[in-house]
Amino acid sequence: MSKSGRRAAPLPTRQQIIDFVKSREGRVGKREIARAFNVRGDDRIALKHLLRDLEVSGDIGRERRRLTSTDALPEVTILEISGTDVDGELLAVPMRWTADTPPPKIYVAPDRGGRRALRTGDRVLARLKRQSRSVYEAHVMRRIGYRTSSVLGIYRKTAKDGRIEPTDRRHKAEYLVGRGDDAGASPGELVLAEVLPGRRLGLPQARVIERLGDVRNPRAFSLIAIHSHAIPDKFSDEALALADRARNPPLGKRTDVRKLLLVTIDGADARDFDDAVWAAPDRSPDNAGGWSVTVAIADVANYVRPGDALDIAAFDRGNSVYFPDRVVPMLPEALSNNLCSLRPNEDRACLAVHLTISKDGRLKSHRFERALMRSAARLTYEQVQKARDGKPDSKTAPLYDPVILPLYGAYGALAMARRKRGALEIDLPERRAVLDSSGKVTRIEAAPRFDSHRLIEEFMIAANVAAAETLERLAQPCMYRIHDEPDPAKVEALRDFLKGLHLTLAAGQVMQARLFNKLLGQAAATPQAEVIAELVLRCQSQAVYSPRNIGHFGLALRRYAHFTSPIRRYSDLLVHRALIHGLRLGAGGLPDGNGDDFVRIGEHISTTERRAIAAERDTFDRYVAAYLSERQGETFGGRISGVTRFGLFLRLDEVGADGLLPIRFLPHGPYRHDERAHALTARKDRRVYRIGDRVEVRVLESNPVTGATIFDLPEAPPGARKKRRKAG
Repeated sequence: MSKSGRRAAPLPTRQQIIDFVKSREGRVGKREIARAFNVRGDDRIALKHLLRDLEVSGDIGRERRRLTSTDALPEVTILEISGTDVDGELLAVPMRWTADTPPPKIYVAPDRGGRRALRTGDRVLARLKRQSRSVYEAHVMRRIGYRTSSVLGIYRKTAKDGRIEPTDRRHKAEYLVGRGDDAGASPGELVLAEVLPGRRLGLPQARVIERLGDVRNPRAFSLIAIHSHAIPDKFSDEALALADRARNPPLGKRTDVRKLLLVTIDGADARDFDDAVWAAPDRSPDNAGGWSVTVAIADVANYVRPGDALDIAAFDRGNSVYFPDRVVPMLPEALSNNLCSLRPNEDRACLAVHLTISKDGRLKSHRFERALMRSAARLTYEQVQKARDGKPDSKTAPLYDPVILPLYGAYGALAMARRKRGALEIDLPERRAVLDSSGKVTRIEAAPRFDSHRLIEEFMIAANVAAAETLERLAQPCMYRIHDEPDPAKVEALRDFLKGLHLTLAAGQVMQARLFNKLLGQAAATPQAEVIAELVLRCQSQAVYSPRNIGHFGLALRRYAHFTSPIRRYSDLLVHRALIHGLRLGAGGLPDGNGDDFVRIGEHISTTERRAIAAERDTFDRYVAAYLSERQGETFGGRISGVTRFGLFLRLDEVGADGLLPIRFLPHGPYRHDERAHALTARKDRRVYRIGDRVEVRVLESNPVTGATIFDLPEAPPGARKKRRKAG
């Protein structure tokens, strides 16, 4: 019994303390917690230990000797380096983040202490300085570990042992491979190695666990990305067996749409065809000038059932990953390239949506059904566009009037609706690497962009909207594709930059995509058109998957879900299952209660999508570096695409390659970095290098293994270049 006569209460639970800290305005201390839960006497010591455990686990934080909710970051915390932003600034994420909202953005300040450079996966103890509500600057106190225990690199032999040169450009140190730990690897081989504890000769140690072939083979570039990004590329025996046993279903209760002139339209190198389209003028008197459209999608849910080995593999991958020389599919080829591929003149199970569209592109009605279809033709974007332009070939000529002409008619209506609602119109050119039969890059070119591409995009968008609307009407779980409004801080920074170009982005209004379109229209006739489009793109939030709908900012849509590619996206398979369950279309639907896990699934497949994008980009960079490695010393024209405190990122006009011009290579230094103006200014003569400026650069070095390309300036004398390289 306490002196006051009141009995001390039992210690609060961990969750009670977490909830209490979250419920209080600002920070609280041990005294407030003890008072709130009537903790007295010796129990205060036990409370102190409990609070310490909660801090260590990351459930609560500490800032200036006071406790905080982990919704706000503590002053000192553990971070993991997550990569770099588009300007090359190092980013980090908290090791533990339990809030429902995304973690704040954390920029890592440059190290002034001479420590080795940080890399993705490094874990650090850092002191945080809050810049705004959602932005922090981190000052690293010390490095405390690394996330992974493996390294991918190039093996080479020394007199006494071996070395591994990592393929990840952020790894600054080589790894030592002792005798007997090389698995028989030959010099120049690409190897996967296990990192061992301890160091020898000042180097971390590793043991080779897998040999992946000669790194000089261009086909190794995608292998590097697959292993570096931990992309699953092997299916279990059970999953392969399920795929091999799959067979076309009988017509049964399915609708027979095999007489409908459905066609697939894809790239010339496509191997899987998961969507087919058809259109015709709507004959209904109350929809004069309108269109009837059918979009048929491979019925993947018929073959991949919730919880089976195929489902587990598809969830793990999240999506297919596409490289110039190979595809890592979400599903085994027996499905992705066969039963679920809508190949011409073969019966295929599908989930079809019939759309009724008004003459101005409004979606008037839609109806989903399971069906059996037969594609009338496999067409390419180039074929269809040539036919539209009056140059049909032997395949498209007989299809022009009954198929292609009505497709373009319906597309015209949908495109009108897109313009009216003000969807974001950023059409930056995409580059692709063209390979010969050996996998060597023959050229880097801009991928063609036709109206036939836009036609398919608009048909898919209409089908995706119909899927989201149907699931809402049925009160079924829906995995939405959401796109939040742009970051206000980035928009404001864009406005600051535009002032110097006498361009404006309207302020004080509800942010809408059409405002960016207006800016892009103003900039179209200026030399800065492409860089402004890039900056507008950088302002945008990242689209993600979530069961919590907030709309799609870029498409200017209130609801949107991915339905049209279940062969290559797990999100679409979930939408198919929800439709099948809600509309009672047979087996393979979403089991009751599965929607409860959609938040976690959405986070996972958003992560696998980002992983795929990063892997595809890294591989392209390696192919470009291989192409430029044979042109070292040549001069190219380009534009400054990014400005950082350590140099300029440039994009070459001819090949679209990105590379770095280090600040130490710029004349008349030192330079001051103006982050808001995206500029470096010489302190001596006020020379300015600004994003969007044209620059002539020389390829100094280009490394196909890391994908890194370094430029210098043509006016630099050769002796100065050698001195700079030695200094760097």
